[in-house]
Amino acid sequence: MIEKYSFGTPVETGAVVEHIDTAIQGAVMQFGRVTENWPLKWEYILEERDRIFGLGEHQRGIDKRGFKYDSWCSDASCQNELTPALYGAHNFMIVFNPLTQTCFGIFFDTASKVEWDLGFTEQSVLTVTTGDTGADVYVITPDENSSLSILNNVVHQFRVLIGQSYIPPRWAFGFQQSRWGYKTEEDVRTVVKNYRENDLPLDAVCLDIDYMDSYKDFTVDQNKFPNLGALSQDLKKDGIRLIPIIDAGVKVQDGYDVYETGRDSGYFCKKENGEDFVVGVWPGRSCFPDFENPDASRWFGMLYKRLTDQGIEGFWNDMNEPAMFYSDESLKEAFDKFRSLEGQNLDVQSFFEFTGIHTNNLLEDYQRFYQNVAKKDGTSERVRHDKIHNIYGSHMTRAAGQSLREISPDKRMLLYSRASCIGSHRYGGIWTGDNASTWGQLEEEIHMIPSLNMVGYLYTGADIGGFGSSCSRDLLLRWLALGDFIPLMRNHCAWDGRNQECYAFGDTSAFKSVLDLRYALVPYIYSEYVKAALSGTMYIRPIGFDFPADRHALSTEDELFVGEGILIAPVYKQNSEGRYVYLPEDMTKVVWKDGKVTTEEKKAGSYYIYVGLDEVVFFVRHGCLVPLAKPAKDTASIDTSSFTFVGDGERYELYDDDGFTRDIRLEGRLHVLSR
Repeated sequence: MIEKYSFGTPVETGAVVEHIDTAIQGAVMQFGRVTENWPLKWEYILEERDRIFGLGEHQRGIDKRGFKYDSWCSDASCQNELTPALYGAHNFMIVFNPLTQTCFGIFFDTASKVEWDLGFTEQSVLTVTTGDTGADVYVITPDENSSLSILNNVVHQFRVLIGQSYIPPRWAFGFQQSRWGYKTEEDVRTVVKNYRENDLPLDAVCLDIDYMDSYKDFTVDQNKFPNLGALSQDLKKDGIRLIPIIDAGVKVQDGYDVYETGRDSGYFCKKENGEDFVVGVWPGRSCFPDFENPDASRWFGMLYKRLTDQGIEGFWNDMNEPAMFYSDESLKEAFDKFRSLEGQNLDVQSFFEFTGIHTNNLLEDYQRFYQNVAKKDGTSERVRHDKIHNIYGSHMTRAAGQSLREISPDKRMLLYSRASCIGSHRYGGIWTGDNASTWGQLEEEIHMIPSLNMVGYLYTGADIGGFGSSCSRDLLLRWLALGDFIPLMRNHCAWDGRNQECYAFGDTSAFKSVLDLRYALVPYIYSEYVKAALSGTMYIRPIGFDFPADRHALSTEDELFVGEGILIAPVYKQNSEGRYVYLPEDMTKVVWKDGKVTTEEKKAGSYYIYVGLDEVVFFVRHGCLVPLAKPAKDTASIDTSSFTFVGDGERYELYDDDGFTRDIRLEGRLHVLSR
């Protein structure tokens, strides 16, 4: 059951697709109480056993109780467990009491900042405070007639409310290699050559900002990449696709047609006086398209055709929180402040003021520009950006996704983004931003992915090996072993760290063993992903969601169910030879090594399992069957006519299609596999 309450005058975020009648405005809510009507402040008294799940892309555990978080799309390049906000704003959570087996979900649908105090200030008090542009609040209680567990049932209702998750082409479930630093066509060809010569599977190479002409969107540096179309077609013959980056900022430069069209058509965000708002990003002074303007949104989205015409079939959108280095105004203020401090005796306070001059201006910059927001009556109103900040990146994804469907009506395109807000999950996936090469960040992915599945983001993943710093061989192998089961499996790093490709660490046999499992699992992963997207369920979920009455399962945050039949328990500690695993039911233990499997039946309970760096261990649930294909060099080469099977089940329903069709349906495409 879903109830809706409205506060203020909400800006349309695009998150919800199902119509829910609004309760009386300002009425007493079913759970908690409104302590301030606007800006909205909602309070709920927590029981001792209450757990809190959700919030999508945030640090810390799956149970979020006990800390403070912000929904405020941020360029969080040095993220750690103290980081209050990352790149997404995902305002849904579930409060669950395992003792009474009761729960409710609550979604704050707003474009503004949301602050979550989940028992931090006071252990027994949950407080949610929203910004000042209005909010629709949806409260979800379990459907007593559902066959799903109580937690999965609430998630399912929410997922139906917000609409079907994006489904990428099948090749997007292959392994992707990326690096900020592939500067030329020769660099890309060298990467592909090394993967192929070492018999390491690969489906895509991502192009970071290096491929552009002076970092200008929808351009290609002809000196570095003299014929991107020919390169794209050549690599596709070998099963490899290129995935170029697109940034939110458009370079201010006379003669650059994208800028001139945006300027002359009034498509950019404006200052209060009506002039284009100018900021510094990769190309220097730039403008942001106003994605609240439907004409500007479609204009920008159709620019992707410049690259699809060259054979490109996938994109990643970046810097769309939007991230910025400075504005013209903040840069002037910073220089004025620097000059005022010259020659002074800087004490502790004035020195920290000095060092923070540049970095403290971001919020002020967000308050310096405006967007034209469409109203239900067909008119528009000018709204200051900081009041609707969280939907900017989401609506860039929407612009690209809608236009790519128009550009390619019969063939799915790959699209994933850095910034997001609930709603963009229908148009593309996300990656979790600029993490680092640390074991803690590997553990964070285990926690973050199921929370993102809760809010609709099924096609997601972290930068394998870590974006920042330098990755060790063992960390990369352990991260790849987790990545075998995550839909977006991409190795990505920054230019100033060590080379992180799977062939860059000497002997590649262990890497081949781990990567081969991914390709053996692609038919299962693709099948389970599509089923989850169409049914509004979670592809990856905490084991406690299926066993909410099992206190041990509910407390286990480092084991996940993957689809119908698989449980994974990744190794995420340095120098560990294995780990303890809790099985909530009888399962089949599967050890994969060098393309071969060994199995062992396990009763429910706790075990210590050994896992070599060249092995991947997973478990198959009782009564389930998991098909394994023969490993291949890319997804197009996978043979789906014959499988080997693991698990004690008798049959598996495999979803299969051509990998590209936009006509996604289960009817007629489920094939029963049996031993």
